[in-house]
Amino acid sequence: MNSELLNYYEAIEQASADMLSAARTGNWDEVVKLEGACVLLISQLKAAAHQNQLNAGESQLKTRIMQRILLNDAEIRHLAEPWLEDLDHVLKGNSRMVH
Repeated sequence: MNSELLNYYEAIEQASADMLSAARTGNWDEVVKLEGACVLLISQLKAAAHQNQLNAGESQLKTRIMQRILLNDAEIRHLAEPWLEDLDHVLKGNSRMVH
């Protein structure tokens, strides 16, 4: 079993779950920090994948992990939409925020 590659996928999944948790509480600074960690993990995964491959069973597990990551990502994006909309208004000078 190629646990090195699976460990990367699981670490990325955990980081995405942590990002979702931070997004749910509105801690966008933490979301951005964790996104940076994901970028690093993905880079390391790509390098490791050049030297290793997953067998059929491992590929199925990878697929399930990736599905959970995509669900987390979708919910993060949903939670971020109002925040991004407000940011867009602020940048355009049309702030809807009450001072």
